[in-house]
Amino acid sequence: MAKPLSAPSLSAHSLARAALLASVGVVAAGCTVAVRPLPPPAYVAPPPPPVAYVAPAPAPVVEGQIYEAPPPLPVYEQPPCPVVGYMWTPGYWGYAPSGYYWVPGTWVAPPRVGVLWTPGYWGFVGGVYAFHAGYWGPHIGFYGGVNYGFGYVGSGYAGGRWVGNSFAYNAAVTNVNVTVVHNTYNETVVNNVTVNRVSFNGGAGGIAATPTAQERVAAQEPHLQPTTQQQQHVTEAARNPALFAKANGGHPAIAATTHPATFTGPGVVGAKLAGHPAPGAPLTPGAHPAPGAKPAVAANGAKPPKPPKQPPVHKEHPEHPEGEKS
Repeated sequence: MAKPLSAPSLSAHSLARAALLASVGVVAAGCTVAVRPLPPPAYVAPPPPPVAYVAPAPAPVVEGQIYEAPPPLPVYEQPPCPVVGYMWTPGYWGYAPSGYYWVPGTWVAPPRVGVLWTPGYWGFVGGVYAFHAGYWGPHIGFYGGVNYGFGYVGSGYAGGRWVGNSFAYNAAVTNVNVTVVHNTYNETVVNNVTVNRVSFNGGAGGIAATPTAQERVAAQEPHLQPTTQQQQHVTEAARNPALFAKANGGHPAIAATTHPATFTGPGVVGAKLAGHPAPGAPLTPGAHPAPGAKPAVAANGAKPPKPPKQPPVHKEHPEHPEGEKS
């Protein structure tokens, strides 16, 4: 007897696939459908928020292992301001492989309106002496408490201020010719720190000063680096053998200049040697400045002291002061 033909066995997956194809065929019989995959959405990154550049606080620069403290600041007079708008940058001790050298104080043009110069300073850090570079900024930052003079009395600056787009000079502590420079004012400067010649912060014999709250804020403000003229000024000082402390004994013959990197000619001021009269004092007993001449400005910004009063002379014996017996 012949056996009936049996239908091939279909799996559940095959049946489902067949049903899907059948449904598609029915739809295709009525119309043509184009099936296209949707493109993935294009990613558009959001615009970055505006970020104002804030320069970090000046980091100390260690020129090798410097275990020797910088020499005391030399005593010198400030040369007159040569150009209206120039600003004073005090002198300081730089360092090279052959030792400390003096970078003369000088007048320079600021990089733009509204900025002030915060001087660099030496600090005792981690057992060595490191230099914190100076910078331009809207406010004066910390410079180690070093009294550089001429308005830089250890904290802040009293030698001048911006009035609109013009810089006004404090004639009480700044050497300006008022017949040429008209944007001046007179404001007495009171030194709240001990006037000395110490040139570094921290360590044995150093200045014990820490940044104020305002100076900490100033350190986080946008800063500008020294100008090209200032950098050239430092480079020329390092090339001059006479400016090294081992050659001049801490009393450089070029202590300050009227223009950066100009170390010869008029406007060059030398340091006062030990035992010499204080800046602004008469060079010889009884000598007086010419009539109408402005007294010299001392390194600490103070006016020259008045000469001591002489005791009265006895009327009958002029050769003896009053009250002195022969």
